[in-house]
Amino acid sequence: MDYSKRIYYLLLVVIIVLLLLYAQSLLIPFVLAILIWFVIRVFKGLLLRIPYIRKWPHWLLTTLSSVILLSFLGLIVTMISSNIQQLSTSIPAYEKNINAVADKISTTFDIDLGESVTNAIRDFNFSNIFSSLFSAITSIFGNALLILVYLVFILLEETIFRRKLEVIYSSKESLERTTGILQKIDNSISNYIAIKSITSLSTGFLSFWVLYFIGVDAPFFWAFIIFILNYIPNIGSLVATLFPTVFALLQFGELTHPMLVLIIVGAIQLAIGSLIEPRIMGNTLNMSPLVVFLTLALWGTIWGVTGMLLSVPITVIIILILNEFPGTRGIAALLSRRGDPGSSKQTPIHR
Repeated sequence: MDYSKRIYYLLLVVIIVLLLLYAQSLLIPFVLAILIWFVIRVFKGLLLRIPYIRKWPHWLLTTLSSVILLSFLGLIVTMISSNIQQLSTSIPAYEKNINAVADKISTTFDIDLGESVTNAIRDFNFSNIFSSLFSAITSIFGNALLILVYLVFILLEETIFRRKLEVIYSSKESLERTTGILQKIDNSISNYIAIKSITSLSTGFLSFWVLYFIGVDAPFFWAFIIFILNYIPNIGSLVATLFPTVFALLQFGELTHPMLVLIIVGAIQLAIGSLIEPRIMGNTLNMSPLVVFLTLALWGTIWGVTGMLLSVPITVIIILILNEFPGTRGIAALLSRRGDPGSSKQTPIHR
């Protein structure tokens, strides 16, 4: 490769990074709309397995899947807003428990470490952290209209996309190759979203009942946080367990309840995340664990928490595209788990 091409690729990378940083207010809703579109396709694939419904027109199945998903999301937004209001009114009571927690730690750990932890807890600004957390969630909900607009145009584009490909590629071989790449991406992302959603939903559902019976305030809110954070590879389940544990510590001002939250919710995370999910996931994603961690850090730096949530789907798309071109196939092999990015056997969720 000559120097002119290297400079060209370097400039291209710089432009892409700058675009990701400065246009994120437009790009993040678009990417979220694409992921919601994938979820709609998963719903549509499930409906196609029902004998009577599979005879319906595709546009009707797409409309029905969209209505079901958007109604579900609307219900979640309503419940989350109610829980946030409940937590906001209770913040002063939680802050009063900080001193009680600090004294409890001082009594239990009569060492310098205990004193350091005590001082850290006394300096803990609970209101600011809650405000930041609420702002992050509110900003996602605030983009709902823009995401919906993107989604509508994506659904409209879907109906004529095949026709556009036929116009772009005159040769049948090129058309089939491009269609194959898009099908691989579709299968990988759809399977990942379906499996991850099922396991994350199961974790959130079980955690809700644990938090409800222990008596933690706003259990649905924390179950939703657990559900969302479980989409973040590696560290998501850990953070999802620590959040309600720390909150229970501040709410009750003693150690028994938070220990119950830590042990039981942690056991649920371990059972589903380390035992059940790997068995279901199988070879759906052929990604190196190191690559997962690095892309998690990279996209987290660029787009924050939203980037962490989107890191795996984006990386899968990049690997599949790189694997289809001889010049970049080596990079795809390096990013894959076993050095064979095109070998993972996948069963499409939709037909």
